[in-house]
Amino acid sequence: MANLQNLYDAVLGGNLNLAVSTTKEAIAEGNIKPQEIIDNYMIKAMEEIGARFETGKAFVPNLLMSARAMKGSLDLIKPLLKNGDIKPMGKIVIGTVEGDLHDIGKNLVSSMFEGCGFDVINLGVNVSGEKFVEAIKEHNPDIICMSALLTTTMNYMKEVISALEVAGLRNKVKIMVGGAPVSQAYADQIGADGYSDNANAAVALARLLLA
Repeated sequence: MANLQNLYDAVLGGNLNLAVSTTKEAIAEGNIKPQEIIDNYMIKAMEEIGARFETGKAFVPNLLMSARAMKGSLDLIKPLLKNGDIKPMGKIVIGTVEGDLHDIGKNLVSSMFEGCGFDVINLGVNVSGEKFVEAIKEHNPDIICMSALLTTTMNYMKEVISALEVAGLRNKVKIMVGGAPVSQAYADQIGADGYSDNANAAVALARLLLA
């Protein structure tokens, strides 16, 4: 019988091979619903590694390894989920703004979102206001997240918000911003709904915005 505590431990410890093997075993046995595996073991493990990161007991490599283990397991489970069974926390469109090619931090945040039960559309880097507008029209997200690592590119966040206003979409989504040069004061200045300075805080903020 599959020991799903091993799955929790594997995601928490970033052990991809153990996460995959345990998930395969649980699927083969068919004694537990796929959504319960996600909610009770995988998401809880990601929440724990996020909490450890917040208190300085885990670091960026730990988060990345846990996110990789989570994704390996999730890729096996997703095909088993029926449309009616999928219960994401919310849908998020995320991207690094135009002119900025940095994606490590953005990808970490994206992985944490997905690991904690959000449906994530990652637009990549150098994303224009028009692409954000198109993504909102196509995917109908609850939140869009913008990242920038340069002081010269973070100003483009305001242009994206203006593009959403022109398109009549601003009131349909919450806007989160982050990145090294970004601050809460800047988020307030440009009219964003929230700011976070790390991946775990971003998850907590997204849940708060959607509460």
